[in-house]
Amino acid sequence: MIGDNAVWTQRVYQELSSRSALRALKPSFVKTLIDEFDVAALQNRMYPVCFEDNSVGVFVLEAYRNEDQIQALFDLLEARRRRLIRPSLYVLPPALFLAVAQGDGLQPRVVREPSSREQLSGALSAVMTEIIEWAVSVRASDIHLNVQRLSSESSIWFTIAGRYVCPDRYAHIPTATMLDMLSVTWMEVQGGNGAVFDPSIEQEGRFVRVCSGQRHVIRWASLATDAGPSVCLRLLRLDSDASTPALSDLGYLPTQVSALEQACVTQGGAIILAGTVGSGKSTTIASLLHAIPAYRKVITLEDPVECTISNALQNTVTRSVHGDDSSVFDRKLKVIKRAAMNDLLIGEIRDQASGRAFVDLAATGVSLYTTVHAGSALLIPERLCSSFIGIPRDFLSAPGVLKLLVYQVLLRKLCTECALDFEQFLSGGGLACAGHMQRSKSWWIRWSGSVERLFGISASSLRFCNAAGCRQCQSDVPFMSGTVGRTVVAEMLSTTQDTKLFSLLHRGDQTQMHRWFRTRPKTLLTDPDMQGKSALECALYKMSTGQIDPREVEANFGVFLCRVSSESSHA
Repeated sequence: MIGDNAVWTQRVYQELSSRSALRALKPSFVKTLIDEFDVAALQNRMYPVCFEDNSVGVFVLEAYRNEDQIQALFDLLEARRRRLIRPSLYVLPPALFLAVAQGDGLQPRVVREPSSREQLSGALSAVMTEIIEWAVSVRASDIHLNVQRLSSESSIWFTIAGRYVCPDRYAHIPTATMLDMLSVTWMEVQGGNGAVFDPSIEQEGRFVRVCSGQRHVIRWASLATDAGPSVCLRLLRLDSDASTPALSDLGYLPTQVSALEQACVTQGGAIILAGTVGSGKSTTIASLLHAIPAYRKVITLEDPVECTISNALQNTVTRSVHGDDSSVFDRKLKVIKRAAMNDLLIGEIRDQASGRAFVDLAATGVSLYTTVHAGSALLIPERLCSSFIGIPRDFLSAPGVLKLLVYQVLLRKLCTECALDFEQFLSGGGLACAGHMQRSKSWWIRWSGSVERLFGISASSLRFCNAAGCRQCQSDVPFMSGTVGRTVVAEMLSTTQDTKLFSLLHRGDQTQMHRWFRTRPKTLLTDPDMQGKSALECALYKMSTGQIDPREVEANFGVFLCRVSSESSHA
């Protein structure tokens, strides 16, 4: 163990990851010495502290643990003849570090002078940057800051690979610190409703942060819940489109890529992508538009811009959370119609204003691209015809309006280096099904027989997630170990191939439409040809090739293992 008199960059330190770890210190932490030693200029990086036996030490952020100023601070403590505790250096996570500096729940809060408040604002902003950087490092799509106003502590959650999780490091954030941090961050927001952060109302806007050299636009949407404000921050990387993946890299299979490319090169009509929030619709659209030849003029109309598309003229249309300023959208549309474009992206059809834009342009010969929130390709027309959007059914069923309807889901993709085959899975002991309920080995054996009878998929071709992971896939987020990103599973309706769709859509007969959809000609489930196949059948194909854990399919589609379990129970 290195002593305190060793080279300072090798000084022994202790990590304090939570408030409970701080309270467990012996001798106990008492207070900071920021004012006594006049080091307010350093307090957003490091500061001296005092313990109950009158010994002293230094609290520091990890990023500054080896800074020259650390040694200078220790020299100052020794010059004042203060006795150093051992170890004398403590590394704290940003939120806890800031909470201690403010005295949140640990020592009395003080009213600071203006200069000190400016330093505090800088520290709060630095904490937010650290949170965003961590989210980017684990490829989170959203950050959720959930304030519990009646509790001393609040928490920060993240959407990672479609899952809503709260890491231990962000599970116990002082509520006062959280509110202060949100107030400071709101001061950076552009296009927001309200001059200051108001926990009692819904607010929207966006701000920019540069994290690890990458420019991110952060979309702010706050919800005023009974417990307190819940602020969702959507992370949008807009520095470059050099990393825009090809459709095949996203997970689209060859016949699906062919259908998308054919629809894209055919002039006129609409390509509409559907899915839930976070299903990758915007990324797929960006990949499509990125491949459009340079001799075609591409314009986008988005609220907000979510991906950089270098060959497009992108336009952000900011509308309020109350949706009472559709005239802003309409004015932009009038100008765009005179811009002589070939291809137009309407970021999302979600209300009557965007619905009117779709009707106005869909029959003019312009190629349209857009997204909607819908649960299947068949539900896209129903969503557009709904009273909330109001596109006439007769218009949608007219030839030349709809060109290709796509529904996509993102499923976690298994790591090929450590995925378990069926025998390894059975012998591993962790025999939980999709609902995390433990099943016996005999249940899984019966299940595998049912899978083969129902779907023609042999147990020998199945692969399961190795929760321990390996060097290729281990992650700071436990449930991500054993997987390497996500892959698209999709279904498509092409109006050039499925002409019967027009008459069924015109009649609005959902029962007949679903019957027709299920009985379309198709190949075996184990065949990569996806023509006529549903998103579930696409997922089953990828499951049969060992790309997706069967439990991931069940968690997203439900019906799969229900059918298997039903057969197993009657065996």
